[in-house]
Amino acid sequence: MAGLNGGGAQRRAEIAGAGIGGLTVAAALAQRGWRVTVHERAADLRTFGAGIYIWSNGLRVLKALGAYDEATAGAHAGPLFETRDHENRVMEEIPINRPGSARLITILRETLTRSLIDICRANGVEIRTSSEVVGATPEGELLLADGKRQAADLVVGADGINSAVRDSLDLLLYRKHLGYGAVRMLIDRVDGDVAEADKDKYIEHFSGSRRILYTPASARHLYIALCCTSDDEAALRVPSDRALWSEAFPHLSHLVGRFGNAGRWDAFEVVKLKRWSSGAAAVLGDGAHAMPPYLGQGGGCALMNGLGLAVAVADADDIPAALDAWEARERPLTEHTQEQSERQGDMNLWPDALRSQVLTITGRSRELAMLRLRTAMHVPTGAVEAV
Repeated sequence: MAGLNGGGAQRRAEIAGAGIGGLTVAAALAQRGWRVTVHERAADLRTFGAGIYIWSNGLRVLKALGAYDEATAGAHAGPLFETRDHENRVMEEIPINRPGSARLITILRETLTRSLIDICRANGVEIRTSSEVVGATPEGELLLADGKRQAADLVVGADGINSAVRDSLDLLLYRKHLGYGAVRMLIDRVDGDVAEADKDKYIEHFSGSRRILYTPASARHLYIALCCTSDDEAALRVPSDRALWSEAFPHLSHLVGRFGNAGRWDAFEVVKLKRWSSGAAAVLGDGAHAMPPYLGQGGGCALMNGLGLAVAVADADDIPAALDAWEARERPLTEHTQEQSERQGDMNLWPDALRSQVLTITGRSRELAMLRLRTAMHVPTGAVEAV
């Protein structure tokens, strides 16, 4: 494909969705000389107030885009990720942020999104709000709710788990509801929430089929995720039932007592596609490879696949063939990540005693730890080794 206006003309991309994946591919294409428009159906670019984990792989993408400094300003970098059982005993310990280990920071999701918006605008990307996309064609048209058809050399659906682009192209293979999810919220950090030795760690606490994920996201903010099964109606209620969660996690009662009235329940799903593209139209992010968040790599995979897509098509004469090559290169690691994330989520349903016994044993296995950290340690296409 030589471009809409003939060989040598500036290529155009039309992108649905101003989330992590959409903004990443937009910035990366614009940096490679493309004219890019991003369509966001919401009236503004504000994001839901929660935290996000960014491992080494995602940090490398941010570095490659030039968004790293802004995205990581004020970030939290903890010394350990721990998994603890119903009696607050450490079952598993993953060292991070030290020589030879994976790097992990946590930030507000809004901070990450803002850094990507700013790098997009610095590179001339047009971001249109209140612009709803209802589909796409393999010939390279993005279809808008107002009836307009935006023709381009490349169209990208980064429009979330309910992707209209994906569905209009009949790319969905399956969408599996996992039977569990989480209420996510941000609260202020306060001394005494946890033991002094634990306050800077990332800690996942188990009790029965419920989990509390404790995540410092900045000097002032805690990101809390309350995980439970989808039929645990009392536990998934918003505002959270403080008495219920305190009873399940008595050692965290001070923290639970400060839960506010905000928060949002999200059910976790796995999405897989027949293909990631059709003709000159591609899909990435949750619409293509949604996964539960138990490896903290949903955003990381969107970052990697967005940059990888831009690298693949940047100077390609044949866009459909370049998209096929992009999928062949990136999909195996993405599906490995989905599989490992789903396995971690399955532990929600294990009895406490079994989970404690298994994780205490497997937590000592370097081989298993490296299997889980394979994505984190990966150097993405188009990124650099050092962060």
